[in-house]
Amino acid sequence: MIPKLPLHSPRWRELDGVKADEVEVLLEQLAAAAALEGGAAAAGSGEAWRQTWTSLTGGLMDDGVVADGAYAALPHLVEAVAALPPGQTADFWVDLGCIVTADHLPPVPADLEAGFGAALRLAERAAARSLLAAGVPAQVCARLVLSCAAFAGHHTGEALNRLLDPRESGLLLVCPGCGSDTEIPGFFADPARPPSRAPGLPDPAPVRQTGHPWGEFAAALREDALGEGWEPFLRVARDVAVAGVSPGIPGQAVLCLVAGMVAVRGTPQGAAEEFARQLMALTGHFRCWDCERTWTIADGLAENPHGARPARHRADAWTDSGGPATTTESAAAGRTGEAATRFRQDGNAVLAADGTPWGRISVFSESAPGSSGGVDALAVVSRPGRPTLVAGAGASGVVRLWDAADGRLVHDPLPGHPDRVRSMTSLPLPDGRVLLASGDDAGTIALWDPATGRPLREPAGDRPGGVTGMCTATVPDGRTLLVTATPRGAVRLWDPDTGECVGRLNPYGSPIQSIAAVPIAAGHTLIAASDTAGRVHVWDPAVDDPWERGAAVQLSAPALAGADHRVAAVAAAPAPGRAVLATGDNRGTVILWDLATGAPIGELPYSTGTAGLPVITAGTLHGGRTVLVTGTRHGHRLRRWEPATGAVEHLALDVALTCLATTGPDLIVGHDRGVLALPLTGQ
Repeated sequence: MIPKLPLHSPRWRELDGVKADEVEVLLEQLAAAAALEGGAAAAGSGEAWRQTWTSLTGGLMDDGVVADGAYAALPHLVEAVAALPPGQTADFWVDLGCIVTADHLPPVPADLEAGFGAALRLAERAAARSLLAAGVPAQVCARLVLSCAAFAGHHTGEALNRLLDPRESGLLLVCPGCGSDTEIPGFFADPARPPSRAPGLPDPAPVRQTGHPWGEFAAALREDALGEGWEPFLRVARDVAVAGVSPGIPGQAVLCLVAGMVAVRGTPQGAAEEFARQLMALTGHFRCWDCERTWTIADGLAENPHGARPARHRADAWTDSGGPATTTESAAAGRTGEAATRFRQDGNAVLAADGTPWGRISVFSESAPGSSGGVDALAVVSRPGRPTLVAGAGASGVVRLWDAADGRLVHDPLPGHPDRVRSMTSLPLPDGRVLLASGDDAGTIALWDPATGRPLREPAGDRPGGVTGMCTATVPDGRTLLVTATPRGAVRLWDPDTGECVGRLNPYGSPIQSIAAVPIAAGHTLIAASDTAGRVHVWDPAVDDPWERGAAVQLSAPALAGADHRVAAVAAAPAPGRAVLATGDNRGTVILWDLATGAPIGELPYSTGTAGLPVITAGTLHGGRTVLVTGTRHGHRLRRWEPATGAVEHLALDVALTCLATTGPDLIVGHDRGVLALPLTGQ
């Protein structure tokens, strides 16, 4: 007998989630089921109490929050269920394990503490008997062992709520150090060999006193249960069972026991062995995408795990890109593993995770915190023999021009747009002049002389749908044209000197959300655009008939479909001797394409924290190496990717991103409060 709150006690009226008469009904059904022995009658009687129990659990736990009435009800129920044949109670113990490991477990009232503690000790023994009584499906087997661990007070039991169906999803881990979520897509697979070396136990290992049920697990384990190479993991499982599961046992070792019991008690045998090998991968390590520290996966499955300590960097640690941290491939091989380095903004400095300085941040004037100078569009104006300028504009409709070298304003703000400016581009003309074009939500297009800050003609427009994108096209006959796009699908070519529309692209009329010019030869660019359906179009502006392909090659449809890549942003990626287009989607994936063939030549996979409307820019480092920087609109994180090496670096900023550009060695960041610059390479 264990201490229990009497069902007639007025204390029940003070507790939430359950009533005494509900518990009494369930106890009567459990007593009836226990009085029957085997056969159809026992099975039929079992349905009644299970249905009542399922209904009762809705009150005991709601959306991960456990009611304090559970502490009074469970001692009654655990004692009654423990009297049933063990082969009939596996589901009850798993349900109880989910309650014990819920997200929000209130403190146990002092007057109910003794009874609830005794109920958990009885539940641990009864659940073990249920597992050993007969073979159970592999998934249930894993949850049953984890429930036993939860009843024993071990934090690894919390994995119950994270392993609901590992065959259909990735693995979500919580960093014990910084609390960031790290999602590992496609984590569960049937490995041909052990993913890492078997974990060890403390010396000496904590040993529980006699009376625990884990010794029976040790007798059931066989070292050959998973085949050659897995024996060390099964030996660890047996050692844990012999010692009994206590808080001092490492979570990795407890997971060896979970996987080992699935191998020997799960059914059907073949599927159970495969699932056990998948679970054994949980005994490895992962590297947090945010703080870059390495932890055991077991500690990432629990909240505030007992004794969690970061490990030294391990080559076999999993990352948020779904593979070991050392997996990197060249862009030509297609897919890049993110052996990512983390940086963060600290005032006006950029620091690595270990505090190593990367470089200084330059804040452009009139874009200090608290100002209203948010920027939605950027353009870099490079003028031969003169300082490079950065142009920016946003909701105010005012255009600003800064000196890229020191971030000072070179002119007073330039008014002229009646609405929010969404797009800008620089127009280098054949006669050596460089103009600046800007477009806003009202459809107004303005041309500026950046040397004087004066408009070349009064802004005009008022075209339906606004201007969502701009770029500059050069054609082999020597002309430089302004290209504009609207969300209604109009893509026009303009003569910047006359202001006349001289051509149209996009004959299908697909609504455009991003557009870019990609040079394919001296004096000849192609125009690439993504529409709102996630498709990519490539046009040759040198062809008068928009239905004619000219030099344009479309991206490989099978490659786009195979990658499930619905493109939301496009950008030119400078590469020696190649015309390369970068495309990004809302999941965070970036793919490089060779516009001579339409084939993919590199991929930056999505990772945790990179989903959203993408912003992309590209530049060239010293030595001709291409670098891409990508983020999400209104996000705070950037990824810097060198496709040739596969190196990826993450940077956390204190501003909300809106647009990106590069100029020489610097990255220009438009954000919700203005513009800043930081170096593309470290000090």
